[in-house]
Amino acid sequence: MNAPQAIIEKFQLKDGREITLETGKLAKQADGSVVVKCGGTMLLATVVANKEANPGVDFLPLTVDYREKFYAGGKIPGNFFRREARPSDEEILTMRLVDRVLRPLFPEDFHAEVQVMISLISYDKEVMPETLAGLAASAAIAITDIPFNGPMSEVRVVRIDGKFSINPSLENLAKADLDIMVGATKDSIVMVEGEMKEITEAEMIEAIQYAHEEIKIQIEAQERFAAKVASSLTKREYSHETHDEEIREKVWKETYDKVYAVAKTPSTKEERGENFKAVLDEFLSQYSEEELETVKPFAKVYFHDVEKEAMRQMILNEGIRLDGRDPKTIRPIWSEIDYLPGAHGSAIFTRGETQSLTAVTLGSVKDANMVDSVAINYDEKFFLHYNFPPFSTGEARPLRGTSRREVGHGNLAQRALANVIPKENPYTIRIVSDILESNGSSSMATVCAGTLALMDAGVQISKPVSGIAMGLITDPKSGKFTVLSDILGDEDHLGDMDFKVTGTADGITACQMDIKIQGLTMDIMETALNQAREGRLHILGEILKTIDKPRVDVKPHAPKMEVLEIPKEFIGAVIGPGGKIIQQMQKDFETVIAIEEIGEIGRIEISGVNRENINATIAAINEITFVPTVGEVYNGKVVKVMDFGAFVAIAKGTEGLLHISEIEWARLDKVPYNEGDMVEVKFMGYDDRKKMKLSRKVLLERPPRTERKEGEGENRGPRNDRRDDRRDGGDRRPGGNNRGGNDRPQHSGRTEERPAGEDTFKPLNESENTDDVKPEGF
Repeated sequence: MNAPQAIIEKFQLKDGREITLETGKLAKQADGSVVVKCGGTMLLATVVANKEANPGVDFLPLTVDYREKFYAGGKIPGNFFRREARPSDEEILTMRLVDRVLRPLFPEDFHAEVQVMISLISYDKEVMPETLAGLAASAAIAITDIPFNGPMSEVRVVRIDGKFSINPSLENLAKADLDIMVGATKDSIVMVEGEMKEITEAEMIEAIQYAHEEIKIQIEAQERFAAKVASSLTKREYSHETHDEEIREKVWKETYDKVYAVAKTPSTKEERGENFKAVLDEFLSQYSEEELETVKPFAKVYFHDVEKEAMRQMILNEGIRLDGRDPKTIRPIWSEIDYLPGAHGSAIFTRGETQSLTAVTLGSVKDANMVDSVAINYDEKFFLHYNFPPFSTGEARPLRGTSRREVGHGNLAQRALANVIPKENPYTIRIVSDILESNGSSSMATVCAGTLALMDAGVQISKPVSGIAMGLITDPKSGKFTVLSDILGDEDHLGDMDFKVTGTADGITACQMDIKIQGLTMDIMETALNQAREGRLHILGEILKTIDKPRVDVKPHAPKMEVLEIPKEFIGAVIGPGGKIIQQMQKDFETVIAIEEIGEIGRIEISGVNRENINATIAAINEITFVPTVGEVYNGKVVKVMDFGAFVAIAKGTEGLLHISEIEWARLDKVPYNEGDMVEVKFMGYDDRKKMKLSRKVLLERPPRTERKEGEGENRGPRNDRRDDRRDGGDRRPGGNNRGGNDRPQHSGRTEERPAGEDTFKPLNESENTDDVKPEGF
């Protein structure tokens, strides 16, 4: 049997890269299935929609699922079962990016269950798969009879060295100062999400416009593709809603004025809800129990429409919002830091009826969040978790793990703050935001509380960040529109836009925009961004009244941390056989030691609650990695006295011979030291047998030649009858003669803070020759 003939559409991006759309070969029992290929990256997208809506469903039950198959990158999953398990945060974020563009493009009265599944089946590191997911999903729907006001597509626009481009490789993404995902139809923007390094509002609009032009190319390709697949395809007929025009007219006539009056009266969310309910109950009270079985379902739907229209007209015509504010006013704000004594940093941020309790925890590199996927594998040292319990909205419902919404909101807040975390920060930082009250813009409350908690924890952020959620009310008939600052939950639900913007005083750091209407113009977007800036700066000023800069240091109970760099050749010596040495140091000093090899450097992070213990750990590591420098003067300890000289330890395990002829300029018949004496010596280098040479006399003033007695100052030299190993200076422990010998790599012992402990040997003065001697064989 021959393979089925596939239908293919190829097109090129502006940069010359080719993308292929293919159908007819895989997953033919789905309503629509498409394979999208760019380079070596391939995605399979399928869509299935039920023919009828389930009874009682009055919304669109759309599910978007995105999974990365590990085989796509030639990997085996690293979990216990060695198979793909629950979706990762990265996969969930991609699902949300696609869902938020698809959902508003289905007809409002279409309620059949729709399932879109996207699988990464081949991965090429030059093509990031999430940039193709939206295109794949839209193309799969476009070739079906499912009602859909598309096609749409998504691109990732970045700016590198001042130039815009789309869908970069992972390597190029790291160089960008702007990273935005944009989803759109041919005519309008639907979704925007991304992070930036303090860009202006004008730069953001420019990036979105650039992305939209690229998206149009992909939409035209989908239209050609759909025409090839089914040129005469008609969309399926459906009837998922029934209406009663008589009840509709009666609801509007008898409740609109009352609803408008309630909406115009400033009130809390709970009060307003009760007042709206009272209006509806009053309307329903005119019907008998038997009549209510028919009337009530219709009346509730139409009453919701009345609420929406009354709120919108009140804002458009009078500029009055549900809580009495004008469109630009921000709700009252109060904040507090250091609320949780056990956390390393904490803050409460409350704006109106939205409240976040946020805590910061500082840890070592061992506490980093491991990210393991087909495309990337790394340790994340800054991450934020967002929790939205049901009591925050006065509800009681089952807890079923972290929701997609919580993952998405947490990621947005994390991206808003990521670029102000200092690059040299040694800590792993975890922020947890618990939303205790919610009436709009809880993710932006998380950003503000996160800024406060970081400063309370002593994290030296470069600049404080604030965030605001903007809304939009439009009237297509008149062309009127009003942009709302700091929206309520009802304004989000009943309005046309949810646009979240975060930033410092100098620019935007992150954004997320969802549009529920067609035809959003750049003029509206520019108005929203400029108004958002005013709101952001106001909120920033309010939170800076609580704390205006980070604490100088971390709190007493927070872990202290120092970073030490050593040549990578010493990593094994510090770890020891089977980890014996590093484990013993951690036990002795009650610290946590993490070693990471970076190029030719071993980076050691030492953390502990007690700074003295950290310093002792550093001293112990410095002893292990010590290499003497030729010409340096050391304060050494005499460890053994012989007839021909003394063995002097200038560091733990690093010993050399101070020959009797090198003690003084005058001739000595006896070594004038006892074991345990301290003596200043200069490291002179190595002899031809790679043994350390030490001298004391070079530190003394040399007597004039005329004043010397006969024989003074003449080196006796080694006696020929002494040929045993006692003349060989060095370490006599198993494993080598001389730990400080010429076979040791050079190490400067550089550290951010290197205290001198009792057993730490250090130079006492500089010499005219400080060049290291590099031993043979290295």
